Amino acid sequence: MQVYEIQDQKIPVTILTGFLGAGKTTLLNYILTERHGHRIAVIENEFGEIDVDSDLVLASDEEIFQMKNGCICCFVDVRNDLIQVMKKLLAQKDRFDHVIVETSGLADPTPVATSFFIDPEVTEAVLLDAIVTLVDAKHFGQHLHDKQLDGRENQAVDQVVAADRIIVNKTDLVSEAELDALDADLRELNQTAEILRAQYGKVDLDAILGISGFTPSYVEERAKLLDLDGAHGHHHNHSHDPSVSSVSFTFDRPFDQDRLMAFLKRHLAENAENAFRTKGILWMEGDERFFVLQAVHELIDLRPDHPWRADERRESRIVFIGRQLDRPALEAELRACLSPLEVAA
Repeated sequence: MQVYEIQDQKIPVTILTGFLGAGKTTLLNYILTERHGHRIAVIENEFGEIDVDSDLVLASDEEIFQMKNGCICCFVDVRNDLIQVMKKLLAQKDRFDHVIVETSGLADPTPVATSFFIDPEVTEAVLLDAIVTLVDAKHFGQHLHDKQLDGRENQAVDQVVAADRIIVNKTDLVSEAELDALDADLRELNQTAEILRAQYGKVDLDAILGISGFTPSYVEERAKLLDLDGAHGHHHNHSHDPSVSSVSFTFDRPFDQDRLMAFLKRHLAENAENAFRTKGILWMEGDERFFVLQAVHELIDLRPDHPWRADERRESRIVFIGRQLDRPALEAELRACLSPLEVAA
């Protein structure tokens, strides 16, 4: 991948967005481990009270910053926190030459983008390079036509409308005819963004980094979409679907893997439409490795990762994001899957 010149020595910022389960973390890992010549700082935002995403990002030499106090598209104080994180980064800007802001899966990226126009110090130092939106090829149509979002803003749609680049991910899960139909749906929402196709988040990085989507001539064209005047006044009327929530659990005993998988398959099959996203870092009985859980609707991927470090606390953290979540019932089911053995954490 070619290394591009930074306009006026400003640091380019890429906003990486996409609905729950689209593959943002997979793409981020791909970016961080590819030989592209960049030194990248990452700002993450987590939806849920337990941080799982940062542990899913592979170890690298990059700077990783987490924002755990809310969705950065929704609250003025949290968006101000994003600006403060940027200022801390700028104090050590010799250590990186590109910033990626990974939003939560429920974020509208346009208010996030305005954050880079409202503070003079940040505006002088960074260049908003692009909004890159990932789309889950198998499930996007389900979110696009979600009747329960009728009358509210649909985050999956917001993310596509705002995009400078759209990556249709998980193309191996659908047919060519389904991909063509999806392209048509995306074109109705966004007529100008380049649409790329990917499996496992692998995409030509030249197509998503250093594309100068917010150069001065481009900003004027997109000003209405970004509502820059409103951003200066800190007006933001966006609200998430109130029926969507996250439920998080931490356990200091290992799981019985067979019982846990049986429960997850049954639970996600019975609640496929409402179970948007399930993810976790899990401790399994009789295994020295930690396991990574990723699920999108009823599709489950559970696989071992690296061995636990000697100084690392062994525990399981699991997050469910969806609609009509029953916390007591989920907790009871999960506890029934724990090993009966008393094992010191």
